[in-house]
Amino acid sequence: MAPAVFIQNLQKRYGDVEAVKDISFKVEPGEIFGLLGPNGAGKTTTIRCLCTLSTPDAGKLEVSGISVIDNPRAARRRLGYVAQEVALDKVLTGRELLQLQAALYHLPSAFAKERVNIMLSVLGLQEYADKKTGTYSGGLRKRLDLAAGLLHQPDVLVLDEPTVGLDIESRFVVWDFLRQLREAGTTVVITSHYLEEIDALADRVAIIDKGVVIAEGTPSQLKDQVGGDRITLRIREFSPLEEAEQAKELLQTLPFVQEVIINGAQGNSLNLVVKPQSDGLSCVQQSLREAGLPIFGLAQSRPSLDDVYLAATGKTLMDAELAAAGSRDPKAERKQAMR
Repeated sequence: MAPAVFIQNLQKRYGDVEAVKDISFKVEPGEIFGLLGPNGAGKTTTIRCLCTLSTPDAGKLEVSGISVIDNPRAARRRLGYVAQEVALDKVLTGRELLQLQAALYHLPSAFAKERVNIMLSVLGLQEYADKKTGTYSGGLRKRLDLAAGLLHQPDVLVLDEPTVGLDIESRFVVWDFLRQLREAGTTVVITSHYLEEIDALADRVAIIDKGVVIAEGTPSQLKDQVGGDRITLRIREFSPLEEAEQAKELLQTLPFVQEVIINGAQGNSLNLVVKPQSDGLSCVQQSLREAGLPIFGLAQSRPSLDDVYLAATGKTLMDAELAAAGSRDPKAERKQAMR
């Protein structure tokens, strides 16, 4: 059986900006596959190329064995796409919007009527179906957008940051619905920079940074690869690099410490990968105290996907988000979105 999604050596440039350098991954039928990374990593560009909304400069893209580049019309029939920004006509009711979507897909009238009623039902929209979408809350708007993306029964549903801006309750509604889709056999590709979202939903995940895949596997596999527990240490709220280096050199001599990373973006805090040990924190405290080094903060936890990203890049996802926000050019982004 062909992969539900196959992407090999994808490259895409916008002028001088290399949005995607070289991305490859495949998604098996009936799984939820997560693309995790900070804003600007290349996630949206990747799925826009997959969904025929942008032409790649190089690479191979297939949906259910159909080339997205050579046969885009056939590929679109097998794809459902829900963008990050919900775009609904506020003067239409939910039912009218879905009927319009069905007409755009050239669905037979009887089948279209049945599908509209089914999608309104499974997404809990019957009560609001005949109300104008301009009166909908953010959660209802997102559910209606999901209904539009699934109306034609696609093999693959592609979601770009599906829960951005939603409250906790609405996010959980979307999560539960995506799990139901997977159980029914629909393949879901989801981009997100929410660690807990990908960890909770994805069967497998690819972590993207600066236009390349830096890690791929199940969430458990990726966390196991970085090994051990994590200890986060702050000597001071903002430590001098020399002091952080001194602490790193000291802590690396402890037999249960496997790796020490200095996180410059967070005040030169130290992130330790350690073998599980009941007295690990007390040993760290004692070593620092004997060396005359202070402790501003100290905590131990199990590995997370953020630890995977940190091990690969030397910074956390939050650090990458802040760096991307600081270097963002709104004018360039608007030009890129219009292409």
